[in-house]
Amino acid sequence: MEPLPFHAAPLGKDGNPVSALEHFRSEKDAFFRTSPQSPLTPAQKEPFGGLRYYPENPALDLTLDLELLHDPSPVSMQTTTGEVQIYERHGRIRFEIEGQEASLTVYRNEYGLFLPFVDALSGHETYGAGRYLEPEEVAGKRVRVDFNLAYNPYCAYNERWSCPITPAENRLKVVIRAGEKIFEEHP
Repeated sequence: MEPLPFHAAPLGKDGNPVSALEHFRSEKDAFFRTSPQSPLTPAQKEPFGGLRYYPENPALDLTLDLELLHDPSPVSMQTTTGEVQIYERHGRIRFEIEGQEASLTVYRNEYGLFLPFVDALSGHETYGAGRYLEPEEVAGKRVRVDFNLAYNPYCAYNERWSCPITPAENRLKVVIRAGEKIFEEHP
């Protein structure tokens, strides 16, 4: 899934401006509720009241050095439907979360950079198979990784979708309280 683009933030119901992230989330909820391309089934759309997110955390919008990996061997990622998707290990990022050091591998394919990850909340507060990001390349060998944009793959909503399973090297023991929470269907 390609991330939805950001647009200029409008005013909220209270007349105050909403952040770009709040606006993005509102647009995503509308897409899930109304679009024929939504991962939700018609039965899921009917009671859908919106996705659940952690509050915006500016401290988890990071610009990080990307340690390029010179390993041209392809990485085969199993998907939730048993298929295989091919990526290459592009680089490694290192960062600190709540005083704990962490590192993740950034992958690349023909669509760009891809960062699947599992954190210590997976299966409890976040989707058990992990969440995704598409890091943004910035000047030099750096990437912007905004964990506030972490999202569930479409297979989190509906098993007809095929999603890459997060590789073991991107399973973290740290907690990342940012981005999308686990999907809960409303009765």
